Amino acid sequence: MRKQYTLTLLAITCAFLFTLQSCKKSRSEMGKELYQKTKNKVFKNVTPEGFLPVFQQELEAEKSTLSNPKLIAAFYEQHDYDPIFVMDHLKTDDLKLFAGYLEHANSHGINPEYFNAQEYSSLLNKFYDKKGIKTTDEAYHDMAKLEVMTANLLIAYSDALQYGLVNPKQLFQRYYIATARPDSAFHNRVLAVSNFKTYLDSIQPKNPQYLALQKALADSSTGAGTLEQTKRVIAVNMERLRWKNKPNADKYVFVNVPDFRLDVIENGKSTLNMKVCVGQGRNKDYTKSLISYQDTDKSDRPFSRETPLLNSMIYEAQVNPIWNIPQSIVSKEIVKHAQDDPNYLDNSHIDVYHHGKKLDDTEDINWGSADLSDYEFKQQPGEDNSLGKVKFLFPNKSSVYLHDTPAQKPFGYDMRAVSHGCVRLEKPLDFAHAIFGDGSKYNLIAKYMGEDKPEPTDISLPKKVPVYINYITCWSDESGTIQYRKDVYGLDIVLYSHLKKYLTA
Repeated sequence: MRKQYTLTLLAITCAFLFTLQSCKKSRSEMGKELYQKTKNKVFKNVTPEGFLPVFQQELEAEKSTLSNPKLIAAFYEQHDYDPIFVMDHLKTDDLKLFAGYLEHANSHGINPEYFNAQEYSSLLNKFYDKKGIKTTDEAYHDMAKLEVMTANLLIAYSDALQYGLVNPKQLFQRYYIATARPDSAFHNRVLAVSNFKTYLDSIQPKNPQYLALQKALADSSTGAGTLEQTKRVIAVNMERLRWKNKPNADKYVFVNVPDFRLDVIENGKSTLNMKVCVGQGRNKDYTKSLISYQDTDKSDRPFSRETPLLNSMIYEAQVNPIWNIPQSIVSKEIVKHAQDDPNYLDNSHIDVYHHGKKLDDTEDINWGSADLSDYEFKQQPGEDNSLGKVKFLFPNKSSVYLHDTPAQKPFGYDMRAVSHGCVRLEKPLDFAHAIFGDGSKYNLIAKYMGEDKPEPTDISLPKKVPVYINYITCWSDESGTIQYRKDVYGLDIVLYSHLKKYLTA
């Protein structure tokens, strides 16, 4: 048994040594292979042993400039510091192909110099010039630099196209849309790419909206104001499309804040759309744009009533809801009306609770000196209820929902950022039908909404429906026309201020 074990171990050791020698042998022709490609006689003297210390030194020297230094260093350590990209992809012209993609990054609205495209092309061209590299030391240095640059730029370019240039959750205070970010597994797959053409084509975003904006960017002579502003609007919206947070359900609800519109999307098509009113915004007078803004506008400072951006799951309709009035609205609005008109609370069907006990008479309370934290205000169902006849619930940190409203006049406005933060629906019953479908539950909603003496009723959704509240200021409509909307919350400005160093516009 021991003899058999020894023989087995010997066989494994021999196989390992043979494999190791084969690997070393595969690069023992390093100089010859590079000479055949470059026709530069300097490369005849290049050896793996001479390259190794120079490459290790280059990795260490460039550590501070790499976006993922630990991952890249670990990758090359794992591969015995083999210059994979230079040796396997220079001879196939893959690196020249890659340089071309970097040079045309402006087709994505990205400045090629973000990827050091000119420096990379200049370095690469030295390998195609048989007199471009003068000495063996220079050859080692340029090989090491080209190898490290290729690895780093391949990751940077892949991240930009597949995940975006910035992380929206780090920019915006009220951004609650789950957004995937690149991880080490993704980066290791990038470094393992074998066919550059196939790979680089595969990471080009395929979203029809993205392709339409790419085309619009190439021909942006008309649009949202000046040529410069149009390019900026397109560029920031292309970045939004690169973020990995798009709906993938067959059916979902989509609210676009700047468009003041809701769509129910089924199998990629809008089956119902309507006007909505959203929360009041910091730029509701539209005085600020991507051309005209202050430095203070570059940071996200949400107005207290702005509707948050989120994704969640609608799970219930509350028909004839009671409105539990938020303390912020109580202190800023309700008590002021109550001070001016002692009958306001009764006429508005607002019940007041003091330490949990309902008050029968509120006319004698001096609201100017009262500690409002001791009181709760609840508006009962009825024609005047601010939530209308129905609201649709979904979990979120901001206590917002979609709801009906008795205030119909704002639906005639062009600028409909008028609510306290929730989304008011133009056609709530149609919306209920769209998400509940035909059947007993929808029939109950329609029945209860029409009652003269309404009672609060909760009706659960048989199958939860995803809802996305997002912020898009530029897109291609069904006819292929590029639509532009004004930046009511100033979020284009915030995003652009972080993207500016990366963009061409």
